[in-house]
Amino acid sequence: MRLSHHPLLLELRHPFRLATGMRTHTNVTLTRIELGSFSGDGEAAMPPYYGETHASSALFLDQAAHILENTGDEFLLLDPDSRSAWIAGIMQEVDAIAAGNNAAKASVDIALHNLWSSIEGKPLHVLLGTDPAKMPPTSFTLGMDTPEVLRQKLSEATGFGIIKIKLGSDDDRAIIRTVREHSNLPIYADANQGWSDRNQALELTYWLAEQGVQLIEQPFHKDDLASSAWLTERSPLPVFADESFQRMADLDRVADSFHGVNVKLMKCTGISEALRIVEAAKKKAKKLMAGCMTETSCGILAAAAIAPLFDYADIDGCWLIKNNPYPEPLLEGGKIVFQH
Repeated sequence: MRLSHHPLLLELRHPFRLATGMRTHTNVTLTRIELGSFSGDGEAAMPPYYGETHASSALFLDQAAHILENTGDEFLLLDPDSRSAWIAGIMQEVDAIAAGNNAAKASVDIALHNLWSSIEGKPLHVLLGTDPAKMPPTSFTLGMDTPEVLRQKLSEATGFGIIKIKLGSDDDRAIIRTVREHSNLPIYADANQGWSDRNQALELTYWLAEQGVQLIEQPFHKDDLASSAWLTERSPLPVFADESFQRMADLDRVADSFHGVNVKLMKCTGISEALRIVEAAKKKAKKLMAGCMTETSCGILAAAAIAPLFDYADIDGCWLIKNNPYPEPLLEGGKIVFQH
């Protein structure tokens, strides 16, 4: 197998402001794994919050390439039903190269899964056994902004049936009122660690429920699990962990503090680990959201391949950028539709 990679700077359609900062671009590294005439693409989407860069991903992927370079014949000789487990095993070796680098690791995992799809001549969701009929609708995300810009963003949400809005400031109620002036769609609210007062958060959560909000993401600082647990116990809405939860190892730590977890391939190192998280979270009766970063269609379609296993989806990242190098996924009834 031959692994190659190159950097890309994704340009956002609008400046993206949330409780922890604002950005206009996202660093991405695109990965390709080739085996004879077959190939698979992967992606590492690296928002600054998690500390990965073009340089760090290039360094890591060069090391991952050495692990893969002599494995092609082995992969081709496998029984087709064994290839998923083989990818998971290789990803354990890739994971052991260095701590962190989760998005870079995810790019290898996604590329390997897409290579598998190329070799088999079958869509990835077919190989993974997920049911397209169970695809949850995906939300369309709006960052914090002025009422005028929010109205413009809402006009761009064509085809989506759910709005996700970033909260976590003193303007939370005004933001929701602006959305409600122009849309009756259900809302997902993401505080991005922006709340600090428990009683105010609970009061706001009840008000949000009256406004048609369906869930809350990451209300308090990622390390303040006690406040999240307090709100989860009292909230009329499901409360999800995002920044508090990255990988499988975090599940036991956060399970008692939230109703559910937001699983992002870029946080958890890819499809292989995401599938393990889904199985373990369901055993704990936790709700599941398939999430994303600001990503190209490559990352979004990888998340979509397993999204039918989830209760909720927020996998809209490729619709938020100007320079997506891949075609946008097909969207019908607010859901991503597989075309093959």
